[in-house]
Amino acid sequence: MRTQRTEVVGLLITFLIGIVSCQKPYHQETERFVFVASNINLSYWKEAQAGFEDAGRVTGVKVEFVGPESYSPEEQLAAFRQAVAARPSGIAVAPAQAEMFSKEIDAAVQAGIPVVCVDTDAPQSKRVLFIGTDNVSAGRASGRRMAEILRGRGQVVLITVPGQLNVEDRLRGAEEVFKLYPEIKITKTIDDKGDPRVANEGISTLLDAKAKIDGILCLEASGGPGAAEALHRLDMAGKIPIVAMDKSPDTLDWIERGSIAATVAQKTYTMAFYSLRFLDDLHHNIVHEFKDWKTAPVSPLPASVDTGTAIIDQSNVNTFKAAAAERTKPI
Repeated sequence: MRTQRTEVVGLLITFLIGIVSCQKPYHQETERFVFVASNINLSYWKEAQAGFEDAGRVTGVKVEFVGPESYSPEEQLAAFRQAVAARPSGIAVAPAQAEMFSKEIDAAVQAGIPVVCVDTDAPQSKRVLFIGTDNVSAGRASGRRMAEILRGRGQVVLITVPGQLNVEDRLRGAEEVFKLYPEIKITKTIDDKGDPRVANEGISTLLDAKAKIDGILCLEASGGPGAAEALHRLDMAGKIPIVAMDKSPDTLDWIERGSIAATVAQKTYTMAFYSLRFLDDLHHNIVHEFKDWKTAPVSPLPASVDTGTAIIDQSNVNTFKAAAAERTKPI
């Protein structure tokens, strides 16, 4: 009797295994998603790469992280075109110059490739959604911290990348705050082109010329470390407050050493991680408001997702450094 039961159970297990093995797997081996960054050598984008690759491992799909090795909108656009030509399952892109990418994004979506913008947006394009920071809000946070440090008065040097939409939005937010403090003036602007060496040289030149600088406000990631290095070299570390942007390892180190007063940190890892999850949902038409996202009158996904910011200073920098160290471990 027991033998018969064993045989029946064995046949049932074999039957169930057969059914499961005949089912089509959710993800196919051909599925591949691409992230096109604006400068893959920056630690900011290395954090995004970690998020995108971790999401790929969790989801079980192939991913690629591509882009120029220095700030070059033209090279990034070429990388985007190359990604589109390879017909991936979806593309996440952080367009360096929105107007350059709009038509190319539209063409990709028209070809049935879902595209989401990460960190920087191309709002006039047909991208399915934007995931990243509310940059006007981030700029306000930067301006408020600088105003607090300066106690409402002083001459500020701005380090930025003119023409980049997300950075321009941060400037708008900072200027909104400074309007509340008539005695705070932005007297100089440095275009560091996303390169800390350029920021270093710009601040050094101003100091050599005896320019009056009460504070340095950085609206992109490279400015803070570049400015801090310039002040350190001139034995002025901590004497001119720097409010930086983002949380590169160099920025966190300079905060710990007292050379950068604070930074407004974006959630880069989170942006990239969820960009892949959204792309995967689009590729598989998971949200069933309409039959297919390609023919839907509106996107079935949110139009934008604000991942928020955090202020990092000496009171919490060690927590962020520990999290960064943990993030580098295999998932």
